[in-house]
Amino acid sequence: MLTASRRTSLFSDLDVDATADAPLAALTWLGIGGRADALVRPRSVEALCTLVARCHLDGTPLRVLGAGANLLVADEGVDGVVVRLDAPPFLAQQLNRGGSVEAARLFAGADLPRAIVDSVRLGLGGLETLAGIPATVGGAVRMNAGGVHGSIADRLIGVQCITTRGEIATYPAASLQLDYRHCRLPGPVLLSAAFRLEEGDPVSLRRRLKEIMADKATTQPLGEHSAGCMFRNPPDPHSPGRRTPAGRLIDAAGLKGLAVGGASVSHRHANFMIVQPGTTATEVLDLSDLVRARVLEHSGIELEREVVVWRRGAGAES
Repeated sequence: MLTASRRTSLFSDLDVDATADAPLAALTWLGIGGRADALVRPRSVEALCTLVARCHLDGTPLRVLGAGANLLVADEGVDGVVVRLDAPPFLAQQLNRGGSVEAARLFAGADLPRAIVDSVRLGLGGLETLAGIPATVGGAVRMNAGGVHGSIADRLIGVQCITTRGEIATYPAASLQLDYRHCRLPGPVLLSAAFRLEEGDPVSLRRRLKEIMADKATTQPLGEHSAGCMFRNPPDPHSPGRRTPAGRLIDAAGLKGLAVGGASVSHRHANFMIVQPGTTATEVLDLSDLVRARVLEHSGIELEREVVVWRRGAGAES
């Protein structure tokens, strides 16, 4: 538990908005889960850098909450500090509006769908393949978000991270060990990311954007409370270098509609778990464990959770 005296030493003198014992459920797409010892919203880059350094020296866990679309907060909540980068300095988008297009710089708190629409409107191509991914830029980079149409790694040039000393350092994409749903960020907090863009026809780009969104609308339960895909697509044992859709494995095991309490496997897309009002995080976790066991029994393939789970005593991610 983060005591009042520790909260004072960590951020009481910084330019931040802070809430002790803060509820997190409403800040996630699932809309369930516990509370954070402290929810801190820095108003400046300087305040964030100082907070990161102090948490490291104090041994206080620090997590960054983005759009909350790929996150499950345990019922008991999380210890330490949860940071939300929703102040203007962390929402900036630097998109070239004319001349030679080389890159776009997007800060970690910026809304990825909004950035995609803005880039398409300006006739800047490259990000539209990420349409329909509900994430902040920071969250999308951290997990190398993507889908059948492309991933963050396809266009990522490099990132700015805040180190454990509170310093800002720049790293090229080649150093991040980018792989399927994986990115090794060298610093605990991502500040911004640079993407390679190309000049294109706004009409054609907008048409492509709509096509991708329409495709997702027909295959995913976008109107339900979920955290997106629950499991990563596992490597295909019969085709090296390819992956088998986790939803196909879950469906083949006859698990659509399987429920634990208020959590159930979506009938539309088996890799989505939807929740009803009053559902607990424990019910979602129990359902995911049950699905993993049934799929392993049916196909011999063990699924790995893609949704990040925050819980006490488990570090920044689990």
